[in-house]
Formats: sequence, structure tokens, C-alpha cells
Amino acid sequence: MDEVFKALADPSRRQLLDVLNERNGQTLRELCAGLDMARQSVSKHLAVLEAAGLVTTTWRGREKLHHLDAAPINGIAERWMTRYDRHRAGALADLKRALESAPMNEFAYTTYISTTPEKLWQALTDPAFTRQYWGVSFETDWKKGSPMVWAESGAKTSDPDQVVLESDPFHRLSYTWHTFTQEWAKGAGVDDETLAKLRGEKRSKVSFTIEPHGEKVKLTVLHDGFDDESTTRSMCSEGWPALLSSLKTLLETGAPLT
Repeated sequence: MDEVFKALADPSRRQLLDVLNERNGQTLRELCAGLDMARQSVSKHLAVLEAAGLVTTTWRGREKLHHLDAAPINGIAERWMTRYDRHRAGALADLKRALESAPMNEFAYTTYISTTPEKLWQALTDPAFTRQYWGVSFETDWKKGSPMVWAESGAKTSDPDQVVLESDPFHRLSYTWHTFTQEWAKGAGVDDETLAKLRGEKRSKVSFTIEPHGEKVKLTVLHDGFDDESTTRSMCSEGWPALLSSLKTLLETGAPLT
């Protein structure tokens, strides 16, 4: 947490987070174009933010995209902002603004796990693992373009648009999000009004990038393709941190979070 406060102490870095909060997934060139900072300075600030876990990166072809990772900010909020009166937390004004700003159209999260790329890939694809930390199993051969059947809460969900988008074992996995059916909603305890909102939104997708990082493995999750003011994004962004924490605990201790 010290690294997070140190990163947030610099106004230029807070400005960078504000820019990413307004439009996530920008390249270094795009960020430099919207800021009165030299390219080298922007690059250095991004490195500090990434080291603190406040920014995570993905690749789109040859372009490196930068995403705001809200998990460390939410951690600060849970530990400090709920303990004290927010109206008196003037020193955290920029953080408060970031927390209360309009939702973005994607969710990015990075975690480091003491495991191997092979084990992590297995945990993302093997039903014996996914049922333990997610409560979900996938019926698919994990080949690009293959259909996926989601089994969750006693219901199976299938649809022609539920497909594997990318599959590079031990490196990268991407697929479209499941269809919101009446059977799924019943099993998940979702009311009819919320289901109607979910079914009215376009289908999103999730991507997992696996990278060796010393004795650990860096896992970056990018869930994007949401509508503005998306109900789907709101629900997923609340669920992903807990789910990935359970995945990490399972791989490192042999048991998921309970």
C-alpha cells in the first residue's frame, strides 16, 4: 500500500489516472497527445503507476495499451475511506474523484501468482479447477472459434455467439461472455428487472494474458466491450477481484477462498 500512496502523491500521475479513467486502454502516444508532458516523463510516470498496481497493460498487435486498475484504489477505500468521514478527507480529493467518477467501458485487473504458466492455464480451462474457485465449468475444446457451454448454478447456457476468440496455451486466452438466459438468472438469483437490463446490452468479452515474472506468473484480465452505464460491467467488476483472489489462493495453497 505504501507504493500506491507514493504513486498517488504526484499530481502528474494522478492526472494520468484521471485521463485513463475518462478513456481506458490508451497508448503512450495517445496519452502524450492529451497531456502537457514530455513523452519520457509520461513513460516514467506510467512505470511507477504500473509498479504500484494502479495501471496494467495489454497488447493490441504492436500497440501497448494502458488501463486503470482500480483494485488498489478500492483497497484504500475499504481500509481508510469507510473509516473516516469522506468530507474531511481533503488530502485524498483526487482519489475520491476517481472513485466517484462515471464508470468506464472496460475492467482491467492484474495479479501475481506463485505458480507456473502451465498450472495457471489449467486453472483457467479445466473444470476441475474452475468449479472450485468460480463455481463454473466450460464445455469446449478451447480452440479458436469453438463454441462454449457455460455450466453454472445448476443451469447450462449455450448460444452460437458464445465462442473462444483466442487460444494460445500458457500465454493468452479470450472468449465472449455468456448469454443471460432465464435459466441462468434463476440459478444466479437475478431478478427479472436486472435480467432485462442485462439482455438489452451487447455481449462483452474477457481476455487473460499470462506472463512469467521471476518466480511468479503475472496474470492480466481485461473484460471489455460493455455498453455505457453497463449493468453487466457493474456486476462483473464487483465479482472479478474476489474471483481472482480465490484463484490465486487455490493455486498457492491448494484451497480456494471460502
